[in-house]
Amino acid sequence: MKKLLVLLLCCPLTLLAQPLRVAVAANAQFVMEQVKVAFQKKTGMTMELIVSSSGKLTTQIQQGAPYDVFLSADMDYPQTLHKAGLTTAAPVVYAYGSLVLWTLGNLPLTADLRVLSNPAVRHVAIANPATAPYGEAAVSFLKYRKRLDPVKPKIVYGESIAQVNQYILTGVAEVGFTAKSVVLDPSLTQRGHWIDLPTTGYSPIAQGIVILKRTSQLQVARQFVQFLRSPDARRILQQFGYRSPNS
Repeated sequence: MKKLLVLLLCCPLTLLAQPLRVAVAANAQFVMEQVKVAFQKKTGMTMELIVSSSGKLTTQIQQGAPYDVFLSADMDYPQTLHKAGLTTAAPVVYAYGSLVLWTLGNLPLTADLRVLSNPAVRHVAIANPATAPYGEAAVSFLKYRKRLDPVKPKIVYGESIAQVNQYILTGVAEVGFTAKSVVLDPSLTQRGHWIDLPTTGYSPIAQGIVILKRTSQLQVARQFVQFLRSPDARRILQQFGYRSPNS
């Protein structure tokens, strides 16, 4: 017993503490892996990322999931949590994301989405617009280009952007709408090709962050939110195609 007590006293407190549990919308999965590394290196704190669609994460939080921080792909979901009294403050925008069209093949991609009528395109991957803001943006862009109805029979919905990416990477869908941050990840930059979609076709994807009231690590959560505003974090976000709320 004495040996155990001595061992515990010798361990740094950061090793004994629970990791900061950060719920992350799937569009930011890759960028947050790099942010996590930078944050841990700077502070010595540990982080755990839980990745899913914004809507699913919101439901989990409403049902009592033990997360400390929530990074949504929009402002509506964190605002809903704030109105329900589940956050320490109103959500703030930490970055603006953008939408791209991505294929692994040699399909000619253009912003008018003409490629979606190509017979070679049998399936078009989109995140579920009911729970994933990037899916909502994709549907909005399809409507803007007046291509939603003709394309509907080809659409395969993913639970989140992460599943959309899997559909594209495994060939389930020949083309798909995903987040720019995904195709800029170093592991995927050589996979197929993509084009930016004009933001005139969908609302700006303002991504919000909130600290959850049930957190037992309020100080560390605040440190993380503050870190996202730092030059180091901003640099990482910009490398993945995000715009700063101050730009």
